[in-house]
Amino acid sequence: MNNKLWQSLANAWKIPELRTKLLFTAGILAIYRFGCHVPVPGIDTAALANFFKSGASGVFGFLNLFSGGALGKTAVFALGIMPYITASIIMQLLTVVLPRLEALAKEGEQGQKTITKYTRWLTVALAFMTSIGYIFLFRTEQALPNLDVLHALLIVITLTAGTTAVMWLGELITARGIGNGMSILIFISIISRLPSGLYKYLTGMGLLAQIAIAIIILAVIVGVVWITTGERRVPVQYAKRVVGRRMMGGASTFIPLKVNMAGVMPIIFASSFMLIPPTLAQFINTGPTKWIARVLGPNTGPYIVGEAVLIVLFTYFYTAVTFNPIDQADNLKKYGGFVPGVRPGRPTAEYLDRILTRLTLPGALFLAAIAVLPWLLFYFTNVQFYFGGTSILIVVGVALDTMRQMEAQLLMRHYEGFLK
Repeated sequence: MNNKLWQSLANAWKIPELRTKLLFTAGILAIYRFGCHVPVPGIDTAALANFFKSGASGVFGFLNLFSGGALGKTAVFALGIMPYITASIIMQLLTVVLPRLEALAKEGEQGQKTITKYTRWLTVALAFMTSIGYIFLFRTEQALPNLDVLHALLIVITLTAGTTAVMWLGELITARGIGNGMSILIFISIISRLPSGLYKYLTGMGLLAQIAIAIIILAVIVGVVWITTGERRVPVQYAKRVVGRRMMGGASTFIPLKVNMAGVMPIIFASSFMLIPPTLAQFINTGPTKWIARVLGPNTGPYIVGEAVLIVLFTYFYTAVTFNPIDQADNLKKYGGFVPGVRPGRPTAEYLDRILTRLTLPGALFLAAIAVLPWLLFYFTNVQFYFGGTSILIVVGVALDTMRQMEAQLLMRHYEGFLK
């Protein structure tokens, strides 16, 4: 198995196009990590470092994880990719509600470009408002000793420009790298925090707890891979037809319906959506908002339950966006294909929708259960789970998506791929 893996890596490096994409992606990620260490001018980083180390606010610790530690260092990329994710959530929901956006989504590539442009502008607006909120946080923590209007404007512009640059870097990876640019940036941000988490894991608990947690992590990884790669193959038969003097069709194939067709995006979106109320509450910092931040903060019961419910809902939502049974049935009917035992047209669409609805449920429940697992372990055993379930889901999911991208490149050139 190891020999095959190394051989597949060697084959990937032999392909000039894939090698160029890998090197380009590595260069963009190096720029991203560099920006996570360049501090914003005029801020007392020592005071904020003590704030994050003290664990005074779980929500900012969680945001610091998604920014790869840049928020704790008050770096140029401190806001990370979160404003873009929030803007994407808003645009996806508005696409369902507003007819204008729904019509754009159906216009193909040109309509998608317009929606992407709206998402970018909304990202800049959200980054600007979030930066203003951080100004109030920095003042509360005595990290801005000499604050004036020009100084505050410089900080807001720097943080907003950093978010815009991160968005641009992610789009570059998607367009010219190995794909999934935004997901890969989040992946690198979480991986960058792995050494500190590993140190706490090795020094913060006993041997038996370490062994138990290691077994749970391995089981979670195996389960995520199993659910992500699992699929239901719906058989399709194409009728024979005469084209000129040749007999065409008559072939048998299948439609692969994945257990988790939405991939890792429901997890990222659910986490981002649940962070909005406690983050806003922390910025306002009054009596009622302090209660909201305490009750809905990360690793609290309501937060975990809400995240689990949103993971299930976003999984169904993204599955509906990714796979349209009506369009699939119309395409089959147009090219003379049919599912054995099911009439073409609307009955085929209803049949596919029924299968997909039942198939998506176990995958969505599994993802939600993994997100809840660390909290349950801490609640019943009082053992701190330093590698959160959401982080493991994102890391494994993005790794699998990236492997599929490279797999497609290898198979196009008749090389044996990574996945079996």
